[in-house]
Amino acid sequence: MQTSFKKTVLRTALLAALCGAGVAQAATIVIQSRDPAGVGFNDTTPVAPVGGNPKTTLGEQRMYVYRYVADVWEKALDSDVTITVNAGWEALTCTSSQAVLGSAGAWNIWHDFPGGTPGTWYPQALANKLAGENLSADQPPGPSGYDNVDIKTQFNINLGKTGCLDGSPFYLGLDGNFGTGVNFVETLLHELGHGLGFSVLTVYTGSVASAVGYRLNADGTAYVANGGLPSVWEQYMYDNTAGKSWLTMTSAERRVSAVNPLGLAWTGPNVLAGAGMLSATPVLKVASSAPGQSGQYAYGTASFGPAVSSGLTLGALATVSADAVNGAGCLPFSPADTTAVVGKVAIIDRGTCGFAVKAKNAQNAGAIGVIIANNAAGAAPGLGRRGPDGGDPDGQRLAGRRRQAARGDHRVGAVRYPRQAGPGDLVVVHRSEQACRR
Repeated sequence: MQTSFKKTVLRTALLAALCGAGVAQAATIVIQSRDPAGVGFNDTTPVAPVGGNPKTTLGEQRMYVYRYVADVWEKALDSDVTITVNAGWEALTCTSSQAVLGSAGAWNIWHDFPGGTPGTWYPQALANKLAGENLSADQPPGPSGYDNVDIKTQFNINLGKTGCLDGSPFYLGLDGNFGTGVNFVETLLHELGHGLGFSVLTVYTGSVASAVGYRLNADGTAYVANGGLPSVWEQYMYDNTAGKSWLTMTSAERRVSAVNPLGLAWTGPNVLAGAGMLSATPVLKVASSAPGQSGQYAYGTASFGPAVSSGLTLGALATVSADAVNGAGCLPFSPADTTAVVGKVAIIDRGTCGFAVKAKNAQNAGAIGVIIANNAAGAAPGLGRRGPDGGDPDGQRLAGRRRQAARGDHRVGAVRYPRQAGPGDLVVVHRSEQACRR
């Protein structure tokens, strides 16, 4: 998903308060197409009905799905003010193996209007609901034709073609049988959520690392380190590590929180009310005197060895040295590494040889447990069993930055690995790349 802040409309003058009673039980969503003739929603290519979509041209099928998804959102929302979505099909970034499916965002945002919290940014659909009127009603559509809409969306017109996620086009049925394609219903449901405002457009999260966490100023012209206005959602974005919400954080604190694995939570009233439906996510908890090392980290478990259990304390961590030639932990440990890991949990970078090989070498050196440090982005995978002589060569096909675990006073809780005989009796736990960083 890509979301860009494109345009800000400000309205600080007092508006007439909404008079009248009654609460809407739904909302109305109007879809505007900006596609030219023969393109996107206007593509007349003949197609067969599919998965509950009865239309017989490509453009009609696309709009049928769009209307279907808009109807789903209408039933879930509560607003007396019509929500206008401008939609189009465009050539978005893609290669044969990956692609931007689409994007959506609130096209106008507001602060200091009747019904809203003063000095707070709101997406237009929500601002209109609270104000009881269309705040951009007196704004012309402009040359683009959509300067005054609530939401702007765009989806990849080339998806599935050669050079753009080859062979995986949008599936335009409603039944979920998308096979090797991409479910457009699911994608659009997600993106319209962003367009309705479920995103933080007014906090910078882009590629300039030093500016991450900055807020948008009241004029809507720049992200600033100090003096910007908060988003309405920041009050519900709570960082368990910092012990505070984004609303009360500095820009520097928001920058750290934005990439805090398992540390940033949503504390809105509906989520809290439904918390009983959720199950806890198992984590490794690391405590360290080294700055920035403590925290909770996701992990996957090995398919061999004793089962991982929670509520236990392991003790100290120790790092196994990097080996650019043979791979960390792939050979019997050196005297220095052996001394470091005896009676401790060894942290070994993923790569080159199999997980079981690394675990066996650590166990032979006297480690009581092993954490394999993931060196690829994404969730930690589970670990399959391979014998010491038949490795699982994982690292050679992984891309991305490697980070070495830090030596020092680290302690980890939540799981225990009893030492027993045999190469499979040492449990291997994956942790995320950020678990122990240099």
